Amino acid sequence: MKFNDLLKESLSSLKANKLRTGLTMLGIIIGVASVISMISLGEGSKISIQRSIESLGSNNLIVFPGIAQPGRGFIASGRGGAEVLKMRDVEEIKKIENIIAISPEIQRRFQIVSEVGNNINSTVLGISSNFFIVRNIQIADGEEISEDNVKLFSRVAVLGSNITKDLFGDINPLGKKIRINNLSFKVIGVMQPKGSTGFVSYDDFILVPYTVMQKQLAGTEYFNSIAVKVNSKENIEKVREEIEERLVKLHNVSEPDFSIFSQEDILNTLTSVINTFTIFLSFIAGISLVVGGIGIMNMMLTSVTERTREIGLRKAIGAKKSDILKQILLESIFITLIGGLVGIILGSTITFVIGKIANINILISVKAILISVFISTLIGMIFGYYPAQKASNLDPIEALKYE
Repeated sequence: MKFNDLLKESLSSLKANKLRTGLTMLGIIIGVASVISMISLGEGSKISIQRSIESLGSNNLIVFPGIAQPGRGFIASGRGGAEVLKMRDVEEIKKIENIIAISPEIQRRFQIVSEVGNNINSTVLGISSNFFIVRNIQIADGEEISEDNVKLFSRVAVLGSNITKDLFGDINPLGKKIRINNLSFKVIGVMQPKGSTGFVSYDDFILVPYTVMQKQLAGTEYFNSIAVKVNSKENIEKVREEIEERLVKLHNVSEPDFSIFSQEDILNTLTSVINTFTIFLSFIAGISLVVGGIGIMNMMLTSVTERTREIGLRKAIGAKKSDILKQILLESIFITLIGGLVGIILGSTITFVIGKIANINILISVKAILISVFISTLIGMIFGYYPAQKASNLDPIEALKYE
């Protein structure tokens, strides 16, 4: 029997049972749509995070207190407490060559009240004037926190774009007052929107001079981190090693009681988390493909049973065993392929909608589409083989007697 004839017979059989065929496809459609969505959103998230981290400044190193390992989180643990970084560390790092700027940072959460009466709980970040250089932060309106503001303990604040809306709505905040932990601060600037880096979003932060944060708000001399901008990517490892060497000596310890991360370390950590999450969700989605495959096998077995006399008649007039096997197998593959194509369209649509809502870059992965087509075909072959073999092995005499 020619291949074209087999195709026509297979399609004709599926058309004769449209409702049953459509319902059987559902498992494949849902499974493929889920796989497409998970992989595409995972890839899109990685691109979004990479762009966000790069937008915070290139060639940066971040010194954190305590011991932490990339991929295991940035939690102070093991040797060294969470409070080890002081101004002396900043001064020591300043002595190192190939550094453009240094920004010590101290972070706390406080209740914030604007003069128009809006009240929120938000993160306040104490910074130096170099923060805007190191973190590549631009001012949309007003001015930055200056070195004079830091030295004179000025109670001034720069607001993130989201915080500005929360505290003042459509009112221009410049020159207005906010209260942080019951202390009055004058708003002198508003940051341009930056988006999330995967860990934080400066759009939700309030910036104040670190001197004010240490002495008047947090009551501590320690920093949460020290950000360092290196003059070139080639010098990052060299500067990292020298920072470690100098601070170990300064702290009078045999091993570091702090951790140093580059942007690449942070990006790799986030990428690893996203990859693991994507694989896990894709595995869950894959279960529905297997369930769909079982549904296809059951439908094909039912179809073979209903067509027993037809198969017996065809074999009696000369149809080969291989022709019967190929036709049933083709029907199974058609169901999974069509279901797979519908799933790809549905998954791409879902990805686009979620991406728009969550403000994630849309990346319909060609790899995911190819994998889905391959898996759909494979499921059709695997779960269609047993019904096809059963049909091809029917005895024509017994089949013709079937009622």
